[in-house]
Amino acid sequence: MTIKALVLNCSLKDSSKPSNTRALIDEAVKIFNELNVETDILTMADYHIGFGITNEAVSEQDEWPAIFEKVKQADILVIGSSVWLGEQSSLATLVVERLYGGSSLTNEKGQYIYYNKVGGAVVTGNEDGAKNVSSYLIYALSHIGFTVPPNVDTYWVGEAGPGPSYIEAKGHQNDFTMQHARIMAYNLVHFANLLKSNPIPAEGNVVEG
Repeated sequence: MTIKALVLNCSLKDSSKPSNTRALIDEAVKIFNELNVETDILTMADYHIGFGITNEAVSEQDEWPAIFEKVKQADILVIGSSVWLGEQSSLATLVVERLYGGSSLTNEKGQYIYYNKVGGAVVTGNEDGAKNVSSYLIYALSHIGFTVPPNVDTYWVGEAGPGPSYIEAKGHQNDFTMQHARIMAYNLVHFANLLKSNPIPAEGNVVEG
């Protein structure tokens, strides 16, 4: 039984630049690889994503529909975000809005399309706000239909104010962050397998109209 994970890196840096968020994402993906999960990582700054609460293209340049196809195929969705002024990145908000735009679609059973998928979050910064960003992302995923297992956020933040970020500060040596990266990966994969074998029954939660 193959489990597929999709990670949307919402750093404000495109993939040509070193990304602290991507560096922590890579630690979680190492564990996905150990568990034989097929993982695809997309850097949102590499794409033109239009504004709107819809899964469909809002312009000829809008590349969200292709990303959305990958979301539909995934069993696990992880959103990665940097912290700015204590909040998620603007790209993370944009991605959540576009995910929300597809949340009224239904699967073959008539349930919301994100049912039987699990979600988590990876957050980095060099100031406070990681738990705030995680709470936003995890609640958003839960609200639109993803299952959120326990302890599926991992984060690293340095000292308050300007200072070294994850890579420069060797955040991969932080025991707490690495432990939670492992817990997140294991719990996401465990629940993805559970839902693959025992999908949420349609009785009582089929969308009408």
